[in-house]
Amino acid sequence: MADTAVPGVDPQIHALCEAFRADYRAVQAEIGKAIVGHHEIVDGVLTCLFVGGHALLEGVPGLGKTALIRALASALNLKFSRIQFTPDLMPADVIGTNVIMENEHGHKGFQFMHGPIFSQIVLADEINRATPKTQSALLEAMQEKQVTAGGEVRKLEEPFFVMATQNPLEQEGTYPLPEAQLDRFFYKLSVQYSGREELREILNRTTTGHKVEIRPVLDGEKIIRHQQLVKRVVIAPHVQDYAIRCVLATHPQGVYATPMVNQFLRVGASPRAAQAITLAAKVRALLDNRFHVSFRDIKEVVVPAMRHRVILNFEGEAEGMTTDMVLEKVITDTPQTIESELVAGKA
Repeated sequence: MADTAVPGVDPQIHALCEAFRADYRAVQAEIGKAIVGHHEIVDGVLTCLFVGGHALLEGVPGLGKTALIRALASALNLKFSRIQFTPDLMPADVIGTNVIMENEHGHKGFQFMHGPIFSQIVLADEINRATPKTQSALLEAMQEKQVTAGGEVRKLEEPFFVMATQNPLEQEGTYPLPEAQLDRFFYKLSVQYSGREELREILNRTTTGHKVEIRPVLDGEKIIRHQQLVKRVVIAPHVQDYAIRCVLATHPQGVYATPMVNQFLRVGASPRAAQAITLAAKVRALLDNRFHVSFRDIKEVVVPAMRHRVILNFEGEAEGMTTDMVLEKVITDTPQTIESELVAGKA
């Protein structure tokens, strides 16, 4: 059945919205050929794709994090590279380095050998197995979409995405990502164990000779076009203000801080959190056949957009709290509108 027109939206914009939803579902379907379940994780990764953000997937080994990202890469007609992070990996192994080369005339000179970061979709596998020095090699690439090596700035081809996986910090041989690095990930997605029926389907697919063929259904030009469309989605001032107050509510001892935040958080979310919430909510609106953001859209994206941008204090860790618990409470304790401001507006 064809989608009904979005009320109050120009027909040309409506056509772009339909194309966005069609491409979103096409990529989703291709990933579904290889990945059983994990629907929220797939939606989260695709949200990052269509806003131009980077995704961090966390979970114990064997849950399909790498397989999901490889499936996404197969569904996109983009240059793909995988970097396996290990304790002995060096920054030059990621970015590249100048090497001495000899030409056909016997003259020697430096030539830059591009590292695996020079792709469009980069799988940084087990990123927290590498040392902080190597982890930080991704900072400039993720934020500026460029790298500096040998005193020269080199632009990365767009669209550019870093899809990273990491093991829980309780695992041996892991190095926690620095706060500055975490903040550059648009979403942090927590990959959970599969359920009974999902595990049955996984076995049926992987132990019976079942072959999966994922075809590329989306190219870089279309992705960039969809990213531009997402930014055009309307967000009303009062809905935007709710997103802002959700972020401000995570700042301990701040004006909008909730009691649980004051008790259990040491560091609140940065302005990047507000940007992530807004853009992710716009994607939710488009998928729901709307060209405006609702309060529900904001609430649905607060946790994945902020769980890695807030830090528990000692009491929070001692009490066994998680950032998800605190953020869920932020959502329920932050009013959608402030009555005093509504009254003032009517006066």
